[in-house]
Amino acid sequence: MQGQQEAVETSKEQAKRAMVIVAHPDDAEFGCGGTVARWVREGWEVYYVICTDGGGGGPDEAQDVSAEARQRTIETRQAEQRAACQILGVKEVIFLGYPDGQLQPTRELKRELVRLLRRYRPTRVVCQSPERSWSPVLFLGRYHPDHLTAGRMALEAIYPASQNAWDFPELLAEGLQPHRVREVYIVGAPVLNHAEDISETIELKLRALQAHASQVGDHFEQVAERVRRGAQESGARHQLVYAEEFHRTENAR
Repeated sequence: MQGQQEAVETSKEQAKRAMVIVAHPDDAEFGCGGTVARWVREGWEVYYVICTDGGGGGPDEAQDVSAEARQRTIETRQAEQRAACQILGVKEVIFLGYPDGQLQPTRELKRELVRLLRRYRPTRVVCQSPERSWSPVLFLGRYHPDHLTAGRMALEAIYPASQNAWDFPELLAEGLQPHRVREVYIVGAPVLNHAEDISETIELKLRALQAHASQVGDHFEQVAERVRRGAQESGARHQLVYAEEFHRTENAR
């Protein structure tokens, strides 16, 4: 009986199911949109977890920063994220709704992420880096404080909390058993050791980015050129036409 239970658990853990945990709407498309589209084509179910509400994503020079304006921004950005997910083939997007620009490394946030990891039981997780890279050039936009916090909380939720019954024992009462994530792909890490070939999905990545019209609409051509150039540079390092790079690590027993 024990052997059968172990076999069932192994089957669950090896399911073609991936989760992408990021801070804001559009973070996933910039960081791993081509990879997500490729995985979906290969039969993977992909789920997005967006930690913040996206309400701080208006123009820097905005004068109307009322609660009503923020709510309109939240609704717009969530609709754009759903549209981008439809383009890429993402199965479901989950919005945690923490205030944009104020994400903190709290026990509450970690518990929510552990709850989702145990409920959806992904084999792979993509997350943002909790650390800055200072070389060759620091791009401040990549290292928004919310990105760093989302990366830190995702990694802490993955290990050891998701797989350790002693972390958040209250989740056992919800029927959520410990789950071990097998592979982690970190976007924007100081050390990159893995590339995903997005040569056949770069156009889907760009279409998904274009869906975030409130963020890129007025300068999409420049954004597309920058994204395409970056994917070419990543690809050239791995003898590919276009690629997305990650720090990939395995979570072995």
